[in-house]
Amino acid sequence: MVTITKRSVENVLDSSMLERFHARASTYDRENRFFEEDFEELRAAQYLLLPVPKELGGLGFSLAESCREQRHLAYYAPATALAVNMHIYWLGVAADLWRRGDRSLEWMLREAVAGEVFAAGHAESGNDIPILLSTTKAERVDGGYRFSGRKQFGSLTPVWSRLGIHGMDVGDPHHPKIVHAFLPRDSAGYIIKETWDVLGMRATRSDDTILENAFIPDHYVARVVPAGGAGIDPFVLSIFAWGLLGFGNVYYGLAQRALDIAITSVKDKRSLALTRPMAHHPEIQHTIAEMVIELESIGPHLDRIAEDWSNGVDHGAQWPSKIFAAKYRAVEGAWRVVDRGLDVFGGFGIFRSAGYERLVRDARLGRIHPANSFLTHEVVAKTALGISLDDQPRWG
Repeated sequence: MVTITKRSVENVLDSSMLERFHARASTYDRENRFFEEDFEELRAAQYLLLPVPKELGGLGFSLAESCREQRHLAYYAPATALAVNMHIYWLGVAADLWRRGDRSLEWMLREAVAGEVFAAGHAESGNDIPILLSTTKAERVDGGYRFSGRKQFGSLTPVWSRLGIHGMDVGDPHHPKIVHAFLPRDSAGYIIKETWDVLGMRATRSDDTILENAFIPDHYVARVVPAGGAGIDPFVLSIFAWGLLGFGNVYYGLAQRALDIAITSVKDKRSLALTRPMAHHPEIQHTIAEMVIELESIGPHLDRIAEDWSNGVDHGAQWPSKIFAAKYRAVEGAWRVVDRGLDVFGGFGIFRSAGYERLVRDARLGRIHPANSFLTHEVVAKTALGISLDDQPRWG
């Protein structure tokens, strides 16, 4: 079995709790139902306060430590871990800024301790560069901004009380800005449209949020930055670090589960052509070896980037490239592990009763999760070539 590196995980999620999460995962998926019971247990265990500094009432976990906890949770319930990541990454952003002396988002940390739940509302149809650009309109008005647009993949839809969104302010068309703000649940000017009937990660209940001139006061406006790569300040960069490395660890934990299931299955699986279990078949051994080798390269990569971030290593302009590459490497590798595992598991693996086909569907979503392959390769290549992230291709 694969050993999962962790830091005092028993103090946050005990084994009986994790087994309950695992037992409920298939039901949530089958019924396309939000993980309500898991969520309440996580809240009671203070898991939702992982990154909040101890001085403010949280657990004080760094990015590296939080990622290892998320990896462990994902091993048992990947959809639960993925959805919770949306809340954790916002608090991680605020906590890192707080530790560096920037107290502008301290209110987020205090509200989280008081029970508020933060979620992410960034995905938009027609925008393949999330965070840095937006199809949502942000209009400056007295006391705040009004937002109009449609946000997809609205994580934690049933329970969020603060939805993190961004929009484009084109009041000065020559200098467009991206406005990052948090929409309180009791605001006017938005509706939630239930759209979440999807391939995998179904328990997240990531429905659409339609903004119709929704007003957000200045108190809940986190940042106003230039559009595009020029707007990657410490706040935006922290979103990438906490969000994408969290995603990578969720899919890594999922892939670890897939490997363990595959190993267990072949130890008992029989064939008329063999006198011993299928574990002794050379090609089965070859495939298991490929899965292990893949996982051996994912974990250290994720750990190194998260630890560098947590330890304040100065990678300068290389940071977006390093973060995007680590997330990409993790989700692509996780997909290969799960896909090969289905070959090992055999035909029974496509039945829901086996529990493996859900992992296949969940793992496939990692590859479209921001940042997708197209954006990752663009960011990594431009960084390596010394080209501005805002440079546009010229054709003809």
